[in-house]
Amino acid sequence: MDQRHPYEEKGTSVPKAGVIGLDLGSTHVRAAEVRFGRGGAAGKQVPTLTRYAQVRLPLGAVRDGEVADPTAVTEALQQLWTEGRFSSRDVNIGVGNQRVVVRELELPWMPLAHIRASLPFQVGELIPMAVEDALLDYYPTGEREGTSGRMVQGMLVAATRDTVRANLRAVESAGLRPRMVDLNPFAVVRAMTRDAYADQTVALVEIGARVTQVVVVANGVPRFVRMLPSGGQNVTDAVAAALGIAASEAEEVKRVVGIGYSVTADLADAGEAISTVVRPLVEAIRNTFVYYASNNPGAGIEVAVLTGGGSQLPGLDRYLASTSRLPVVAGDPLAALRVAASAQLDDADRQSPLLATPIGLAYGVAA
Repeated sequence: MDQRHPYEEKGTSVPKAGVIGLDLGSTHVRAAEVRFGRGGAAGKQVPTLTRYAQVRLPLGAVRDGEVADPTAVTEALQQLWTEGRFSSRDVNIGVGNQRVVVRELELPWMPLAHIRASLPFQVGELIPMAVEDALLDYYPTGEREGTSGRMVQGMLVAATRDTVRANLRAVESAGLRPRMVDLNPFAVVRAMTRDAYADQTVALVEIGARVTQVVVVANGVPRFVRMLPSGGQNVTDAVAAALGIAASEAEEVKRVVGIGYSVTADLADAGEAISTVVRPLVEAIRNTFVYYASNNPGAGIEVAVLTGGGSQLPGLDRYLASTSRLPVVAGDPLAALRVAASAQLDDADRQSPLLATPIGLAYGVAA
């Protein structure tokens, strides 16, 4: 993996054709092409979203963030490039599932390249996998003077090699060229904290199909990451099982029933099924907020921002706000971007929280 600190390489050259972020989701593959002006993502010019497209995946083609059916994913990616008419085959891809471990880690100061080289010798007891089976990276977030000298504060990222390799093989088989493997939660940070939330302590809650990512960001810098093994597709599955209907129909029922609303008798079972999944997920999110606040007294979370397809469940924002006692708002990944006509976004796309990850992945190479 190649994680760059947001202030580390401001002089990095940005391809004139734009940068493409590719999100391999559980239900869709999505790609966003962002063109940067002089100075890249750190410059003063507002970036432009020039292309966006998505293609649905067969059920089970990607499981928990890992490619399970390479042929199906490769075909979907080829269709994505045909429909999206992207200007390049160079892509930044993301990883983010329960097999990715993120840990806070403080180390004696040294150049970042030296820190990364030393990780295999320092983190064996911190990760639930053999070091030789892991891809390791380090994301610095700050510095302090310790009793023994200058210290670097940051987050250790460890992903299983098998997960990353499976995703890379599918992407390469589609004729694409991966240039960077990023952590999806960091991508969401880049997409969502460049404008309104840059000076606040924000909890970004990305509710995907099978995984919910919670990232606490203080003044634009990620401070805490937690992956939760549940998402919008789990809710759909519960409704489908309770009513004995297909997943496509259950998706529609889910949008009608929502969470926290009174329902008619014929939808009572659907409401109960939704509750059995959503309530423990919201409780886990709330507990994450509480854990962060207890470890950062006086610097608690000010607002929670929802993104991801699972965040569109009616009533979820109000339910999380009531449970966490925090203001909860829908994230707008397009707030800090211009949108070109070539992006071909319809009204639904313009309001979609699904854009956060691919847009943030595009920001990665230019950060």
